[in-house]
Amino acid sequence: MAPAVDRQGYWGLTTSTLDWCEENYAVTWYMAEFWNTVSNLIMIIPPIFGAIQSVRDGLEKRYIAAYLALTVVGMGSWCFHMTLKYEMQLLDELPMIYSSCIFVYCMFECFKTKNSVNYHLLFTLVLFSLIVTTIYLQVKEPVFHQVMYGMLVFTLVLRSIYIVTWVYPWLRGLGYTSLGIFLLGFLLWNVDNIFCDSLRNFRKKVPPVVAVTTQFHAWWHILTGLGSYLHILFSIYTRTLYLRYRPKVKFLFGIWPVILFEPLRKH
Repeated sequence: MAPAVDRQGYWGLTTSTLDWCEENYAVTWYMAEFWNTVSNLIMIIPPIFGAIQSVRDGLEKRYIAAYLALTVVGMGSWCFHMTLKYEMQLLDELPMIYSSCIFVYCMFECFKTKNSVNYHLLFTLVLFSLIVTTIYLQVKEPVFHQVMYGMLVFTLVLRSIYIVTWVYPWLRGLGYTSLGIFLLGFLLWNVDNIFCDSLRNFRKKVPPVVAVTTQFHAWWHILTGLGSYLHILFSIYTRTLYLRYRPKVKFLFGIWPVILFEPLRKH
């Protein structure tokens, strides 16, 4: 976490319960944490295109919701890091819970008939979200939120490992790439928290172009944004395989992964 003393800017005093290691208002007067803010673009723009493509492909609404939920997380995180206001912090953290619940629903419903609805699982996840929201608004303890989010991520990891181990082993590449990128982001998130003072001192001694590479919370956004996006692709790939489609992962401009598929032709 950041030291208590930091410069002020356009948004005034910090009211959030968290203030990350990036130096406040160091790049611009209008953004408290510039790099932690702009790094959210990876969670905002690609999922919007993913949602549009899902509509065009006629995918079930839950996958459109998954893409849009990731966009909402990115937008909330943008607002939080730009302002360091408590209300914006909630706009970041609570959608992390809600989006993960959508991911869980998608992963546990990938082997059901098309357009089916599991009302029991839906009720459970909505209830979980409401309980977490209610408690978090009362206790305002970031560790509580982090533990609840971690539980959801752990559930997704176990489900993914089950699928690539027992159901579709040929999806290990996509599944483990998503997981590995996410875990690397989590590692850098911890480095940013634990070694903040050392990182800040290091940045003072090196050129800005080098210093920016040590903004590890921004890297957390980039890596977890990419990891979450790949997880949605993994979920869609699993689902469309079960529905007897022909999914394929393609790379736009040789860089960005997207999923394309076509129904099996009837003879």
